[in-house]
Amino acid sequence: VIVTDKLRSYGAAHREVMPSVEHCSHKGLNNRAENSHQPTRQRERAMKGFRSTGAAQRFLSAFTGISPHFRPGRYLMTAGRHRFEMMIRFT
Repeated sequence: VIVTDKLRSYGAAHREVMPSVEHCSHKGLNNRAENSHQPTRQRERAMKGFRSTGAAQRFLSAFTGISPHFRPGRYLMTAGRHRFEMMIRFT
């Protein structure tokens, strides 16, 4: 079974490459796969300013340990608490 979002080109590619495999395209089915890739996407977005993948990898491997300091979980705190935390962290 292949689970994708509703992009129409996936269906055409699926019929051409793997016609014997079942293809499901539903809004809720692909959520788990999409969410598991989110940290990777954030890391890729951070890599845009680097000249080489090696330099990006060196930076990201070091930055991964300290990134929670700069990006706390907003869903865990109120706006006032977030402002207070940022004031403490960056002063």
